[in-house]
Amino acid sequence: MKVLLLKDVYKLGRAGDVKKVANGYGRNYLIPQGLAILATPEALKMADRIRAEADKQRAILNQEMSGLAEQLQGTTLAFAMRASETGRLYGSVNTRMIAEALSEKAGVEISHRQIDAQPLRTIGEHTIRVRLTVDLVPEVRVVVYREGESIESALEEAETLGEQIDEEGEALEELYQEAEALTEADEAPAADEEASE
Repeated sequence: MKVLLLKDVYKLGRAGDVKKVANGYGRNYLIPQGLAILATPEALKMADRIRAEADKQRAILNQEMSGLAEQLQGTTLAFAMRASETGRLYGSVNTRMIAEALSEKAGVEISHRQIDAQPLRTIGEHTIRVRLTVDLVPEVRVVVYREGESIESALEEAETLGEQIDEEGEALEELYQEAEALTEADEAPAADEEASE
């Protein structure tokens, strides 16, 4: 189904855009929430007006939120969690936990829906994006470390694990290339035999 967006929708489009969406998404979410209407010929005539009004509103909102975006950009949050020897967490750091910590630090209510991340399940440093508006998306640094240890040791451990993964990946790539070369070498004589027959 084609819809005309009345408001900015994250990862879909801006107000005034005409988008093709799944029927269920349009019928069950976008239209009932007042985010879009069906893209009928009458509705399409309103698209330019909707786009112009949305641009004005977006500019005002961006101006209001720019101070908060600057405040959040580069903020570091730390979470002490129980974790295994391999660095996997028993549980996770979810968006609600990140939103609560950011709200306390910034002094402004931030919804967990504004946090653009999957739950964090490993020790180390993670970069998380916070969607204040469509245009303002500051990045926040989240450090997850093992309970009873220092943040510095967690960062060192995460770096070591990352290096091990990189080394294992390089070793696997070399093995893959060797196997590919052997396969090509085996196929070449068979092709020569077929050609000679």
